[in-house]
Amino acid sequence: MSTTIATTATTTTKTSDLPSLSLIAAHSHISGLGLDETTLLPKESHQGMVGQLQARKAMGVILKMVQAGKIAGRGVLVAGPPSTGKTAIAMGLAQSLGPEVPFTALAASEVFSLELSKTESLTQAFRKSIGVRIREETEMIEGEVVEIQIDRSITGGHKQGKLTIKTTDMETIYELGQKMIEGLTKEKVLAGDVISIDKASGKISKLGKSFTRARDYDAMGPETKFVQCPEGELQKRKEVVHTVSLHEIDVINSRQQGFLALFSGDTGEIRQEVRDQINTKVAEWKEEGKAEIVPGVLFIDEVHMLDIECFSFINRALEDDFAPIVIMATNRGYSRTRGTNYKSPHGLPMDLLDRSIIIHTSSYSADEIRTILSIRAQEEEVELTGDALALLTKIGQETSLRYASNLISVSQQIAMKKRNASVELQDIKRAYMLFLDSDRSVQYLQENSSQYIDDSGNVTFGSEVKTEQPPAEQPAVEQPPVEDDKMETD
Repeated sequence: MSTTIATTATTTTKTSDLPSLSLIAAHSHISGLGLDETTLLPKESHQGMVGQLQARKAMGVILKMVQAGKIAGRGVLVAGPPSTGKTAIAMGLAQSLGPEVPFTALAASEVFSLELSKTESLTQAFRKSIGVRIREETEMIEGEVVEIQIDRSITGGHKQGKLTIKTTDMETIYELGQKMIEGLTKEKVLAGDVISIDKASGKISKLGKSFTRARDYDAMGPETKFVQCPEGELQKRKEVVHTVSLHEIDVINSRQQGFLALFSGDTGEIRQEVRDQINTKVAEWKEEGKAEIVPGVLFIDEVHMLDIECFSFINRALEDDFAPIVIMATNRGYSRTRGTNYKSPHGLPMDLLDRSIIIHTSSYSADEIRTILSIRAQEEEVELTGDALALLTKIGQETSLRYASNLISVSQQIAMKKRNASVELQDIKRAYMLFLDSDRSVQYLQENSSQYIDDSGNVTFGSEVKTEQPPAEQPAVEQPPVEDDKMETD
C-alpha cells in the first residue's frame, strides 16, 4: 500500500505602485526661438532659448520666409562646436512654425537602412516635409435634433428609425439606416443636441446643446457647450480643408490597403511612376485652386555622416518643384567627405556648401550656462541651492554643458537617499566623483592603457603580457597529378 503526499507550493508576490514616469527629453523645455514677434530681435532668455543671439536672429528670418511661403528648395547649414545649441535652434523653429507646417527631423545615420535604399529614404523624408492643403466642398446637414425614434426588431434583425431635425426656418424627418443609427448611438445624440452630418461619408459630429432646450436640463457638467439653433436651410455646402503630406498621398496610392497602410507602417519602396502621377495631379489641383502647396522644413542632424551619393541626391532634390527647406547641422571642421578621399569644410562637398547659407553657433558664456542649467533643473523638477548651481556652472565650463546637465538628475537621486529636498554642494561633488566626464575618462584610459586590448591584440593580465596569436596555417596536402585523357592512335 503506497501513500501519496501532495505538496502545494505557495508563491507570494509583493507588488508596489511605481511612480508615474516623467519622460523629459533633452529639448523638451524649448517652446520657440525666443524672438520678439514684431522686431524679430532675440531675447536673452525666452521660450527656453538662451544665448546664440546671432544664430537665432538669422533663423528668425528663415521662420518668417517659411510662414510667408516665399522660400523653398533652399539649404541652410547650422555649424558649430558640440553643445552649442544647434539642435535646440532647429527644435525652436519647429515649435514656432506650429502644427500646420510640416517639419521632419532625422539623423543622417537613419538614411542607411537595410530595408530602403539611401535615395528612397531621402526621397520619403523630402516628401514628408511638403504639405498639400486640399480644399473641397461637401454637403452638410446641420440642425437641432427634435426626436429620435429607433425600432428594434424582436428577432434581432436590422434596426430602423426616424430622425426629426430642424432649423429656425424648417423641420424635416429623415429615415435612418443601420449605419446612421450606430453613429447616433456612438456620439450619444439626444433630443436637443445640435448635430452636423456629412452626407458623403455619413460622419456625425455633435456641436453642442441648443440654447432653446437649456431649461430642460437640471444638472449639467462644466464641459457642457450650448450653441444657437442653426438658421436657414438644413442642407448646406461647406468648404472643408485637409492638410496631408506628399508622402502620405504616395503611400495611399501605392498600397492595396490604401489609407490603412499609414497605420501598418508598410511604406517600403514607392515607384517613381506613382510619384510622377501624384505630382501632376497636385499641380492640376493647384492650378484649379483646389489645393495649396505648403513647403515645410527637413532637418538633418549630423549631416556629415552622409556620403557623397547622398549629397549628390540632395543637390538635385533641392532644385525640384516640390522641395522643402533643408536645414543641416554639423559639428565637424575640416574632415573627409564620406565616400571620397578629399577633405572639405564641415565634411560637406563644396558644391553643396555653395548652395547653402551658413549659420554659425559659438560656445556659451558662464552666465548663459548658468541660465540653461537653471532652466533644465526646473524642467526636471529639481531644486538646486545657489552653491550647487555655481559648481554645476563651473563643471559645465570646464567639461561640457551636456555632462553638467546629466549631473542634475544624478545629484537629485543622491540627495533623495539622504532625504534632502534640495540638491546641495556635496551632492554635486559626489556625483562628479562617481561619473567621469570625457576628459577624465581619456586620462584614465591613457594611464591604464596596458590593461586594455590594443589594435595588435596585446593585453596585460597581472604581470604577464598576453598576445593574441593568429591561427596556425594548415600544411598544404600534396594532391596527386591529374593525367589528361589522351586519345590513342594507331
